[in-house]
Amino acid sequence: MSFPIILIRLLEQDEHFMRRAANLALKAFGETSPNPLVGAILVRNGQVVGQGWHHRAGFPHAEIEALRDAGRQGHSSEGATLYVTLEPCSTHGRTPPCTDAIIKSGIARVVAGATDPNPKHQGRGLALLRKAGIKVRAGVLADECAEINHAWNYFIVHRQPFVTLKCAMTLDGKIATSRGESKWITSAASRSYAMKLRQSADAILVGVNTVIADDPSLTIRDVPGTKKSLRRFILDPSGRIPRSVKVLSDAYAHLTTVVVGEKTRRADFSPAQTLRLPLDKEGLDLNAFLQQLGEESVTHLLVEGGGEVNAHFLRAGLVSRVVLFYAPKVIGGADARKAVAGPGIESLAQAIQLKNPTWRRLGPDLVMEAAPCYPTV
Repeated sequence: MSFPIILIRLLEQDEHFMRRAANLALKAFGETSPNPLVGAILVRNGQVVGQGWHHRAGFPHAEIEALRDAGRQGHSSEGATLYVTLEPCSTHGRTPPCTDAIIKSGIARVVAGATDPNPKHQGRGLALLRKAGIKVRAGVLADECAEINHAWNYFIVHRQPFVTLKCAMTLDGKIATSRGESKWITSAASRSYAMKLRQSADAILVGVNTVIADDPSLTIRDVPGTKKSLRRFILDPSGRIPRSVKVLSDAYAHLTTVVVGEKTRRADFSPAQTLRLPLDKEGLDLNAFLQQLGEESVTHLLVEGGGEVNAHFLRAGLVSRVVLFYAPKVIGGADARKAVAGPGIESLAQAIQLKNPTWRRLGPDLVMEAAPCYPTV
């Protein structure tokens, strides 16, 4: 079956403008949580007459920004096509539903990328538009549009944060020497990319051993255009963290939460917050921890722990994505710090497989990103 040339051109045009809308969405990278990244373009007679993106929570949605942009330029939206990377919202929140504004605007056609991942809302916005007589095409570059919001999508479905585990190591899997020296294993290019990872997250987590050994700031540095400050979580079951460390004494100390065992005596880390958690056989109950973060609308948690913290999260099956930086170096030795601590597994059937790995070069380093697939044995 052959398609008419005019239909092929329309399909190609839809993909072209959806890619442009996706690029607009990324202008607010790392700034919109707990909302998603969304871009929108208004097209009339093949020409862009308005465009916009969602800047941050509480601000107008991308569709409204595009309509307002068209109005500022003196363009009518009557009969236009709206391209939007995510299905328009149909419920009242901090802003009115976008479906109402689209229907009132006179837009004739809506092309959507990804559908709303929330089962309660999925397809509802598109159905309302169709009911109002607006032509709708959904699923254009759906995978690409969904990937923009992979962490948010996970949060909406599971109601707890997407967990990225980031680790920099030598080719033999060491994260520090036997004396704890780790600055710097990887290159400046890798460290710059690591800052972009921080920008993508809402919160960052390390263990108390890392804080005592390295006294990290756990802030976003050298990323132009962002003023974002991360929430900082320190896993410290027995409350050993010194008061002098940066995360308890710098200008962002109020964004730090020290996570302790529920029976730990020391509990005042002000101006930092304290979170008490039950203990399981591995230590702090990480499932309870992530549930708490979900209730606080933390959509994406970046774990930058040492070997013990990495092992704890992996054994609990709570890591959604790993980002592993490999430097062309070998440290060697039984006493050097390992990327994943503990006794290890006894059978290869217990190994965690990494699905769909992607590799890239960053200076002299290799970076792999993949999704863990946990064993069922």
